Amino acid sequence: MHTNEGYEAFRLLASPVVALTTAWQGRSNGMISDSAMRASISPKVPRVSVYVHKWHFSHDLIWQSGGFVMHLLRQDQLDLVHRLGFVSGRDRDKLAEVPHRSGVTGMPVLEDCYAAFECRVVNTMDTGYSTHFLGDVLETHLKAKGPVLTAAHFRAHMPQAWQEAWMQNYRRAQEEIERGAEIKDIRWERARTGK
Repeated sequence: MHTNEGYEAFRLLASPVVALTTAWQGRSNGMISDSAMRASISPKVPRVSVYVHKWHFSHDLIWQSGGFVMHLLRQDQLDLVHRLGFVSGRDRDKLAEVPHRSGVTGMPVLEDCYAAFECRVVNTMDTGYSTHFLGDVLETHLKAKGPVLTAAHFRAHMPQAWQEAWMQNYRRAQEEIERGAEIKDIRWERARTGK
């Protein structure tokens, strides 16, 4: 992992660790992100946003389906982070052994988490190597209580056996980003047509 003082300070801006789930044309997937945040301060207009790297299988499913579920995780769910975050959904069905059900949007909702927000994508922004998805929250599920998982907590409590794989994934992501990707004015058509 490449780092410096500025980057270490930048890491303090990280969101809670969330699990994103999505589905499209009979395929579903789950992934882990630490770049999610609320995008509204009004309880009458609940919105969230998340950046998803374009090389993730979930990116394609979210882009095509126009929907995702954002799950806040608890500190005791490190194993779920490992299941959903250390391999690609292109290689295996990551949700096969994770208890979930279909939500009101048709997207997979994890049975065990702090909270789940079923979202419809209302707009996107191209960031070069990722897409920033803005989602209207259509349904909220409040689950078990407990401390919410943060990136700092995960790094501090990650089992030693996972650290090499985590570092390799992190380095690959940094290399992909550092290769550069042109930011394009890519319009998500459903934002205009509503379809």
